[in-house]
Amino acid sequence: MKFQLHHVSIPRAPGSDAMTRGFYGGVLGFEEIPAAASVMYLDVLWFKIGEASELHVFADESLDDSSFRHFCLLVDDLAGMRDKLAAAGYAPYDGDVIPGRPRFFCRDPFGNLIEFLTIAGDYLALQEGDQ
Repeated sequence: MKFQLHHVSIPRAPGSDAMTRGFYGGVLGFEEIPAAASVMYLDVLWFKIGEASELHVFADESLDDSSFRHFCLLVDDLAGMRDKLAAAGYAPYDGDVIPGRPRFFCRDPFGNLIEFLTIAGDYLALQEGDQ
């Protein structure tokens, strides 16, 4: 059996369409795609991530900006993405180091945590070399 991540759903503040589009469409450059008509009552915005994955951002009153729950985006220009987020007024920060996987974290306008990552090597082989 094969698996591929199709979509991630995360909350946003009700009435935040412009802010959501500004961050996910503007800052991150995701393409907005039409949400299915049958779920529009959820006040949801859909974005395409890469070739085969989607992000569904739904309105919800109960946001939690203290959780470490997150999704991770693989990017080809980690430093450029970090600079772009910082220039847009967001606060990227480093997490624990994983050998061969440079990364940082940032919260979206609603407190959702996003990890940004580049694969630079085999973390298992690199950590075995540290021992």
